[in-house]
Amino acid sequence: MENLSKIIEQFKGTKGALIDILQAVQNREGYLSQTSMRVISERTGVPAAEIYGVATFYSQFRLKPQGRHTIRVCKGTACHVSGADTVAAAVRSHLNLKTENDTTDDGRFTVLEVACLGCCSLAPVMMVDEDTHGKLSVSKVSKILDKYE
Repeated sequence: MENLSKIIEQFKGTKGALIDILQAVQNREGYLSQTSMRVISERTGVPAAEIYGVATFYSQFRLKPQGRHTIRVCKGTACHVSGADTVAAAVRSHLNLKTENDTTDDGRFTVLEVACLGCCSLAPVMMVDEDTHGKLSVSKVSKILDKYE
C-alpha cells in the first residue's frame, strides 16, 4: 500500500486526477484490484461506486490480473469479413479458453477481442503483445501462439 500512497500523493490537489491515478496504479500493479480501488476511495474521498464506474466504463482498465502475454484479436469490419470469428475461436480453442476475453489458467495469455487494430490490409489480424500477425488462418494461429513462452 506504500506504493499506492505515493501514487495518490503525486496527484494530490490535481482536479479530475482520478483517471490519472487509476492509470498509474494499473501500470504499477498490472490491474485495478478491489483493494486498490477501496484505498483510492478512502484516501481521495472519491466514492467507491464512482471509482468502480470509471474503471468499468473505460476499456483500458482491467479488474483482474492479466496474462504474461496479451492477445488482441481484431473484430473490425475488414477482419470480420475475412474470418475474425474463426480466428478468435481458434485462439480460444488452442488455449483451452471457454469464454471470450479471458486469461489462461497458467497465466500465460489474456485474450481480448477488440474493435479495430488498424491493420485492415492484413485482415484477419491479431496482436500478441506488440507483435502484429496478419492474413491469419486456423493453422497459423497455433504456430504463432506456440512461439510465446
